[in-house]
Amino acid sequence: MQITHSRVLKIAVPILLANITVPLLGLVDTGVVGQIKSPVPIGAVAIGALILTTVYWFFGFLRMGTTGLTSQAVGAGDRAEVAAILSRVLLFAIVSGGLIFVLQTPLFWGAFQVSPASEAVESMARDYLRIRIYSAPAAIAVLGLVGWLIGQERTREVLYLQLWMNGLNIILDLWFVLGLGWGASGVALATVLAEMSGLGLGLWFCRDTLMAPTFRAWDAVLNRVRLVRMLTVNRDILLRTLMLQVIFVSFTFVAARYGDVPLASTQVLMQFFALTSFALDGFAFAVETLVGQAVGGKNRQALRQSVIKCTQWGVAMVFILAAGIGLGGEGLITVMTKATEVQVEAQRYLPYLIAAAALSLPAFMLDGVFLGATQTAAMRDMMAVSLGIYILCLLALLPFLAMHGLWIALLVSLVARGATLAMRYPALESAADRG
Repeated sequence: MQITHSRVLKIAVPILLANITVPLLGLVDTGVVGQIKSPVPIGAVAIGALILTTVYWFFGFLRMGTTGLTSQAVGAGDRAEVAAILSRVLLFAIVSGGLIFVLQTPLFWGAFQVSPASEAVESMARDYLRIRIYSAPAAIAVLGLVGWLIGQERTREVLYLQLWMNGLNIILDLWFVLGLGWGASGVALATVLAEMSGLGLGLWFCRDTLMAPTFRAWDAVLNRVRLVRMLTVNRDILLRTLMLQVIFVSFTFVAARYGDVPLASTQVLMQFFALTSFALDGFAFAVETLVGQAVGGKNRQALRQSVIKCTQWGVAMVFILAAGIGLGGEGLITVMTKATEVQVEAQRYLPYLIAAAALSLPAFMLDGVFLGATQTAAMRDMMAVSLGIYILCLLALLPFLAMHGLWIALLVSLVARGATLAMRYPALESAADRG
């Protein structure tokens, strides 16, 4: 198993390009309903999309867990298990999507209980959700398919899948809303058709495996040990991700305590941080895939080389991001908001964002390492430690440093995530030869 820089880039670059399309779709969704000259459709799409995005976000573990399990099966040369993983993923998506469809009434009722939306916005958002819910199994299945493809280094197909889904969604948005005047319901239908067609394209990419006898080898697919392992891995990832969300959600909520201007400036700066995450994802996914294959093949040297080479590219990306934010951050802030007080406030905290780009690299790369090795219990436990450190920092720093204390707490949490996982890395590497 030879690890080269070209191999790393072959995995990472398509992910970077695919990630570019994600914020673009959100801009188009908002932009087309914004042409209706009423705030109600914009609010309805925002609330409805937020509710379903939150629901689907809980299933993000399926992408991460599937990549690790698939890459290990590839490394072990176990093509039958690769096929069985695809079967399990699709079965999980059908069952989960079906449950969401059946439970949509209490699910959406609970969501609207905590929603501050007006009656008009809520009514239109319900119409939006009633349409969007039909593609729930497809949306969840696509998450699993993406993880399965990444685990085999087939990220070019992931790029094609994202380009197709998001491109079709944008075209249908324009047709249904601007051409046919269907408003928020048109946005919902465009997304449903894009997600269903995305599932179709994803299955076509997997056609050789779908036609293989091992795909329908139900004794292997429903193997109790394999199922328990899949559920355990995904459970740990879910708990870890929930704790990570606590950090970012509380970050916004705490900023809101200091007024509208600090909240608005935080929202602007966090868009930069999201772009940083998208940029580093490509190399985190690469190390996840390569480490998984090294663990599956019981190849300790390949594991180490995967970590080194992917991290080298991650460092290069951090320098590019930090330089970009440092040189162009103030200008981009003025583009993103015309409120002078928000511009000044955001520029005040811009150095923290540059630091965050650098300090997040170890956390991102080690997340990928531990996901690839399916050492998810360690990820869960170290995330709990990092969350505890973040909370202690908030309690200690907010009374004296206010918003500066909030940003420092975030930076400390990033360092803690990387440092705690780094402490567990030697044990992970030493176990690689044992598989």
